[in-house]
Amino acid sequence: MTLYGVHASHEQVHPSESLSAVRHAEQAGFDAAMCSDHFSPWSERQGQSTFAWSWLGAALEATNLPFGVVNAPGQRYHPAIIAQSIGTLGAMYPGRFWAALGTGEASNEHITGDGWPRKGLRTARLRECVDIIRALLAGEEVSHDGLVTVDRARVWTRPDEPPPLIGAAVSVETARWCAEWADGLITVNAPPEQLRRMVDAYRDAGGKGKLHLQVHLSWDPDEDTAVRIAHEQWRSNVFPPPVCWDLDTAEAFDVASADVTPEKVAELVNISSDLGRHAAWLREYADLGFDELYLHHVGQELDPFIDAFGAKVLPEVRS
Repeated sequence: MTLYGVHASHEQVHPSESLSAVRHAEQAGFDAAMCSDHFSPWSERQGQSTFAWSWLGAALEATNLPFGVVNAPGQRYHPAIIAQSIGTLGAMYPGRFWAALGTGEASNEHITGDGWPRKGLRTARLRECVDIIRALLAGEEVSHDGLVTVDRARVWTRPDEPPPLIGAAVSVETARWCAEWADGLITVNAPPEQLRRMVDAYRDAGGKGKLHLQVHLSWDPDEDTAVRIAHEQWRSNVFPPPVCWDLDTAEAFDVASADVTPEKVAELVNISSDLGRHAAWLREYADLGFDELYLHHVGQELDPFIDAFGAKVLPEVRS
């Protein structure tokens, strides 16, 4: 059975409000939650930058939901610190936490003052980080000299079973590469044919585990308001790689997106006032083989979305 979760967008919503929202989502019938891990928002209009790892401890304690996070080890985060973070949450909340690992974006990573590596180096660096994190979660002492450096690290507090390490991908090529090491795959909504190619690439390369999909959507009882919310909050998020990887400030994203139209946003965000239409989109994603769908209403007011989807959409897609 497909799991339906809610996404907590830490670059858009104050952490206290996000915590209230996931509590509300649990009461409304959502099965799980996930969150973003950003140092910088995509736009000055979004205006937040919650530290995901602090928030996750509070959210796991405040609910009974399983949680995941998308993280980029290697520059802003040393992989040993991420292993320690995963180990602590996994030990305190066994079976309720997963971490997806990706190569990151300059908007979050440039803060270290180090150069932003080209994509091939970022991919190689992530692969080193994955191996380091796995070894540390297995209780090994790790020293490593490569694109990252580790000196005699050991994580002492660990769960009996390490949480899944999920591969984060937005392209067919990356999905195929993730099959080498990941315990599952996560991506974002895209045209069905693109998603089908990604699923096939991951599975055909031997990829195991669950398939996760983050679904960007905008809903309001008024169609024009749903369109306005999506355009106001998410027009800076429409750029494909390498632009979305390489722009380094919220101000730069706002300048680049100044002329983005609502129609362009609608190519990447499911926008509708019709709850039945949203349910049909979700069924289509489930039919493609996605095991877990995480719904991200791109607006900053979450309670109406949670109430409406909990009452109308979730019962329909589960029937």
